Amino acid sequence: MNYLAHAYLSFNHPEILAGNMMSDFVKGKQKFIYSNEIQKGITLHRLIDQFTDTHAATHDAKQYFRPAVGLYAGAFVDIVYDHFLALDNTLHSAQGLARFAETTYDILEKFEVILPQKFARMLPYMRTQNWLYNYRTIQGIENSFGGLVHRAVYLNNSLAAFNAFMQHYDELKQCYTAFFPEVKSFVQAQLLLLSTENKGI
Repeated sequence: MNYLAHAYLSFNHPEILAGNMMSDFVKGKQKFIYSNEIQKGITLHRLIDQFTDTHAATHDAKQYFRPAVGLYAGAFVDIVYDHFLALDNTLHSAQGLARFAETTYDILEKFEVILPQKFARMLPYMRTQNWLYNYRTIQGIENSFGGLVHRAVYLNNSLAAFNAFMQHYDELKQCYTAFFPEVKSFVQAQLLLLSTENKGI
């Protein structure tokens, strides 16, 4: 999943949010330098990614991108899921999403001194460009695709992927609709499990 989904699936727990959002920048045993709650967020991020990668709806969604971007299909699907989450009026309104985005940035900035350097450097851009909110827009998705290509080793441009997104928009939305309630339930169950593990139960 991409940033908006990881933020949403932290369910308003500040330390879990911090761990969840920075997890990709924490390698190996580095996670043990953080508090138990932040470690829980890091672990949760990895469980979410594993669940997402192996879900049937994600497999279907990847097929629309694979001819254009090959093995990077999953990364583009992650961004697409954030787009449909941002538009999901069963979870929030546009105004609600705007407040959620600002609250997320505020919380992450409180943890700035312990964030991995790469994530800390990225956070001001995330806020000023309002990545979390702008997943709602087609332009925001086009920009996110461009950013992904910029970071990718074997891709030169995002046009083919963006064309696939627009061509299969309705099918990709159906994939999101099949997937997101299940990952939400999965995360809620994992948070309960992680809490009981921390208590030694």
